[in-house]
Amino acid sequence: MPDTSAAKLPAPVQTERFVLKPGQTVIGRVQMVRLKPHQVLDDVARLFDVGYDSIKHANPKVNPWLAPAGTRVIAPTQFILPDAPHVGIVVNIAAMRLFYFPPHKPGQPQVVITHPVGIGRLGHPTPTMETRVTWHQAHPEWIVPRSILTSHARRGTPLPQVVAAGPNNPLGNYALHLAYPEILIHGTDRPAGVGRRVSHGCIHLYPEDIKQLFKMVPNGTPVRVVNQPFLFGWKNGRLYMQAYGALQDDKRPWKTDPLLLGHMLTASLVKDLAQAHQRIDWPRVRALLADPKVVPLPVSGSGLTGNGVQATLVQNRLPKGSAWNGKTHLPLTAAQFRLIMAQIDSSRHPKSAEEGDRPGRLHASGPSRPTG
Repeated sequence: MPDTSAAKLPAPVQTERFVLKPGQTVIGRVQMVRLKPHQVLDDVARLFDVGYDSIKHANPKVNPWLAPAGTRVIAPTQFILPDAPHVGIVVNIAAMRLFYFPPHKPGQPQVVITHPVGIGRLGHPTPTMETRVTWHQAHPEWIVPRSILTSHARRGTPLPQVVAAGPNNPLGNYALHLAYPEILIHGTDRPAGVGRRVSHGCIHLYPEDIKQLFKMVPNGTPVRVVNQPFLFGWKNGRLYMQAYGALQDDKRPWKTDPLLLGHMLTASLVKDLAQAHQRIDWPRVRALLADPKVVPLPVSGSGLTGNGVQATLVQNRLPKGSAWNGKTHLPLTAAQFRLIMAQIDSSRHPKSAEEGDRPGRLHASGPSRPTG
């Protein structure tokens, strides 16, 4: 049967801002688009505000660079909220995603704003922590540490000792400083690195996303960084599981110790299961442990067949309410592409020369702070 014409497809739904109902833990909707000519997975990821690894894992059979026009691509735009207080900023490094819960008055609904992030690579992991935002900095300069200068010189991509504020600054245009030493939440001059492990530990966002957060997040906002590769949430009378898969340096025995997963089942979820007279389909859970699908899938209730992802085919255009304008794009130069690939390779082989790189320092009127 031929596809419905693009003009008759529904518009894509909101992917970044959600008003929460009491007790709600699953947000968004899984969507699907047909690729336009010359469009690649990175383009769809930026369009729908998801990270590269997530969209790649949601589309394992799609060539990320050479898929023909018309190829159907899943946009993994449904999320189970991390198991953490819904206050301030929560970053789930396993999901490579940030959730911001702005302050709200009693009686008003809670809102969550969510964006993809890039995190630290092997040898320079982003730590789990509880900290807070201490100060904001726009248009920072970056003083490059000697180890990174040496490493870039060896690769034939020399850097100046000070990278001025502007389009080639790895910190982007905005940075949120934290009370935790050496870690920042900031933008990037390489948007293709969002949703990957490419930093020295800092948390990177798309330029449009950090610009939005920079304006919204006040100093003193609590920041929690958690590592939760497998999440559970209640939706439409069923228990759902979102499996991202454990990070390479996460040594917890997720596949052999059922107590680890059990800790992710909150008391409210257990109560919901009991009231619905449902049981968890543990064979299905084990299948998702072995083959993470990135998007939430039901693991309780009747009629569970297969592990296929259900997605709504929508128009291939910018969703309403996006922080990005759909036009301002920072395409990768050949040198930037080689650098990202070198960083990805160093994540797989942490004993490479890149392992010795240390974060740089900020040149600013405020405290001098390292960054990734």
